[in-house]
Amino acid sequence: MRSRRPPRVGKRSRTRFGTDERAIEGLPIRLIIALVVGVASLAIMMSMLGGIGTLGETEVDVETDPTTIDAGSETTVQLTVIGDDGNTVEGATVIVTTDEATLDGAVKGETDGGGDVSLDLEPELRQGQRTGTLHVDIVPPADTDYVNEQANNEIVVIES
Repeated sequence: MRSRRPPRVGKRSRTRFGTDERAIEGLPIRLIIALVVGVASLAIMMSMLGGIGTLGETEVDVETDPTTIDAGSETTVQLTVIGDDGNTVEGATVIVTTDEATLDGAVKGETDGGGDVSLDLEPELRQGQRTGTLHVDIVPPADTDYVNEQANNEIVVIES
C-alpha cells in the first residue's frame, strides 16, 4: 500500500479535489461578486418593468368657459374634459364642489360625445372674501385608459 505524501510546494502536484484544501479560497469572493451582479441586474430589470403599466394611461384635465364667475348669481359654466393627448373624453363625470368659495352642494354632470357638459352654479363667498375657487374633479369612464391623478383647473369666483 502506498503512503500519501503532502503536496509539493512550488511544483504542480497531482492531488485529488477532495483532499485539496485550497478549493475554497476563491469561493467567498466569487459568491459576493455574483450576488452584487445579480442584484444590480435585477434592479435594472425592475426599473424597466416599472414603467410598463403607465404607458397606456392618459391624464385628463378640464377647460372651463367662463373661467371666472360672479358670486351670488347663477351662472351656466361649460366644462370640456380633455386628455393630455388632445382628445376630448366622452362619458366622464365632472363634479364641482366647494373649495374657497361655497356651493349648496356638489354639482355633477356627464360629458357628451364632444367631451362637454354644462353645469348651473350659484357660488357664494364668505364674508369679507373677495375671491375664491371651486374645486373640479373628473371621474374618467371605467372602460378607458384615462386617469385623473393630477390637480385639475379650478373655477374662480369673484365678488360682483
